[in-house]
Amino acid sequence: MQEHSPSHPTQRLKFGRIPVVDVWPVVGGGEFPAKAIPGEDIEVAATVFREGHDKIGATAVLFDPDGNPVQRARLTPGATGTDRWHGKIRPTGTGLWTFHVEGWGDNYATWRHNAEVKIAAGVDVDLMLTEGRQLLEQAGGQGGRPEDNARVLRDAAAALADESLSVHERLAAGTSEAVLAAVRSHPIRSLVSPSKQYPILVEREQAGRGAWYEFFPRSEGAHYDPATGIWTSGDFTTAAERLPAVAAMGFDVIYLPPIHPIGEVNRKGPNNTLTTGPGDPGSPWAIGSKDGGHDAIHPDLGGFEQFDAFVAAAKAVGLEVALDLALQAAPDHPWATEHPEWFTTRVDGTIAYAENPPKKYQDIYPLNFDNDPRGLSEEVLRIVRLWISHGVKIFRVDNPHTKPVWFWEWLIGTVNREDPDVVFLAEAFTRPAMMHALGRAGFQQSYSYFTWRNTKEEIEEYFTEISHETAAFFRPNFFVNTPDILTEYLQYGGPAAFKIRAVLAATASPLWGVYAGYELYEHVARPGAEEYIDNEKYEYKARDFAAAEAEGRSLAPYLTRLNSIRRAHPALGDLGNLTVHRSTDPATVVYSKHKAHLPESHSGGRDTVVVVVNVDPHSARESTVSLDLAALGLRDEDYNDDGTFWVDDLLTGQSWRWGEHNYVRLDAHVEPAHVLHVRRSR
Repeated sequence: MQEHSPSHPTQRLKFGRIPVVDVWPVVGGGEFPAKAIPGEDIEVAATVFREGHDKIGATAVLFDPDGNPVQRARLTPGATGTDRWHGKIRPTGTGLWTFHVEGWGDNYATWRHNAEVKIAAGVDVDLMLTEGRQLLEQAGGQGGRPEDNARVLRDAAAALADESLSVHERLAAGTSEAVLAAVRSHPIRSLVSPSKQYPILVEREQAGRGAWYEFFPRSEGAHYDPATGIWTSGDFTTAAERLPAVAAMGFDVIYLPPIHPIGEVNRKGPNNTLTTGPGDPGSPWAIGSKDGGHDAIHPDLGGFEQFDAFVAAAKAVGLEVALDLALQAAPDHPWATEHPEWFTTRVDGTIAYAENPPKKYQDIYPLNFDNDPRGLSEEVLRIVRLWISHGVKIFRVDNPHTKPVWFWEWLIGTVNREDPDVVFLAEAFTRPAMMHALGRAGFQQSYSYFTWRNTKEEIEEYFTEISHETAAFFRPNFFVNTPDILTEYLQYGGPAAFKIRAVLAATASPLWGVYAGYELYEHVARPGAEEYIDNEKYEYKARDFAAAEAEGRSLAPYLTRLNSIRRAHPALGDLGNLTVHRSTDPATVVYSKHKAHLPESHSGGRDTVVVVVNVDPHSARESTVSLDLAALGLRDEDYNDDGTFWVDDLLTGQSWRWGEHNYVRLDAHVEPAHVLHVRRSR
């Protein structure tokens, strides 16, 4: 039967012949594009139904940036009674792609159901066989169907018409496995009803995948003279010497806090005090002094020539430089005198400084976009363009939630139209509505609540949210720590806590990051604060990474292993493919990631990783892990004769036979996690 779409008496109707509603991923009704990266599997869903009892099908159609249909993904029905259909599409390159979902009448499934029921009851037997013959005959004669596929249908039609065969033989010929395979790959469709087309913005890999490492360039190579009590700052040349070690740990991005001149007025001393000594360097986030503002480099670090050399050195070892974009100013920033309208002036004539009660930042003036929105916006755009011209394509944006959302939509849109490779990370630890709005406005990725999700219940709930509820517009970067954040979990959990958080971050999200010192288990907080004592934001910090590793006091080998696992397993590179599994222990978290249709070099074309983590850093835990086997994409040939399958622990090299239910014991002081690769039969 010829495939066709119905016409309607008016174009103003909202429903097609086969209604298709509640399509996903759709952001803001299609006003904003869903986000993706090349090769990512995008979960597509829609509610598709029709009147009566005839069978239906659904297909997602992916169109490339030129409008060409490049993939047709057959959707499968979800839970009974929901009319929800699910599937995956996979864009292969960058640009603005689109997709729609087609609902359609499944002519073969309808005939097969009716024929099997009626013939078994002895009702309309000849009519059913004749209708089946006609259906398969017409489908087998249509163009566009592969010849071997069409031949299967024509042969089945001939058998349905062969009266020398018994009724059951004729029906069996029309419903054989060969016929079912033929119509699965090329269904016999009618009443094809497409939804609207919806956008998917596919951005480069670093927009959605990557491992970040943060360090202060002034600390790398800094040294202290005990005789004089004076520190000498590191610079871009000494900082570049640390880059090979960062690259060797498998990180992709080296993130630098602000590198600009630091204000002298109200400069903060050690531990955020108001008392400073002559050698205190101040907070890099207090930007601007007599030496310049956001378009200048701190004299201690070098000039643009040294910065360019640092960017080149990073590139040479496979690292990309991310620069902090902190839109705020020290009291002695040139803006404060040249453009006082860019700040908030109090009734007493003073400019308001930044506050996040109970924290006070007397050394920082927030910007106000309401007095001169055009002038301030154009200045920020100028600054971003300047750093792009010096090789920076990634910006970690400080406190974007304290600026208007419209500004980010304008800035990121303007920059990405000029250079789609530029990536913006939102450092927005704030309310969900704002964080999600920033994602819709254009931020490619964001800090997240992961830092404070520590219990089994919290982790399972959050992992489900970020992978299935918000993945279309919110890409979480799972930083395990920051200069501002040292959680109680890390303060008191010992080395096991550092391992646990690293495993969770590196395997649950395609984006994760660490701040320097994490590999040294730095965990001492300033009393009464969730913040490092002797915070590097306000002083130099000299670390001997090599000595710590030589003495076995470093987590660097463990981080290296995790990043190696991430690179070797494509399943860990997607966000929306995470499934939480059950365990009997209240401190054992279990989840998997599965990706199909890979090159044969990846375990028979599929990659599946199961992660089991004891999130109690103080003890050993025992649990029975119960797996949703369907989520692992197992095939008959992947099972052993006894119904088990092999899993290989990518952390320890051990292997086990697993099944649906499995005993696990994880000692936090030995190895708190399994990262298991499901072995495949080729």
